[in-house]
Amino acid sequence: MYKVNTTNLNPTDVKKEMEEGYDSYNQTATDANMVLRDLEEKQRILKERIFLIGQNLVEMREKTTREMLESKKDIETIKESIERIKEFLETASGEFQKFARKEDLEILSKQAKMFQPLEFVRKKDLEKFKLK
Repeated sequence: MYKVNTTNLNPTDVKKEMEEGYDSYNQTATDANMVLRDLEEKQRILKERIFLIGQNLVEMREKTTREMLESKKDIETIKESIERIKEFLETASGEFQKFARKEDLEILSKQAKMFQPLEFVRKKDLEKFKLK
């Protein structure tokens, strides 16, 4: 605290010491006010930053949710496309079984060459040749 010099109690000195004590008190109060203002400013800045972080978090969540919904729609579209392709391939593979193989066609071609139906003679034609 404040100590008063009791040896020489001169009113001017007492007044001077009181003013010095008052100035010291004012300086301490001013310093405390500055510290308080600094703390309030820091708190205000922190509140603003937290508010901005909260806004960014909400925006990012909305964006992520939107992107997830779009991705789900894309996945559903891809699934439908794959299902249609699968059905087409099953139908096509079923139809391929109905086609003749190359080896089978070659055998039929050889048999047709051996048979040569254009060189056959009809009975009427044979009878005509016999009668002649």
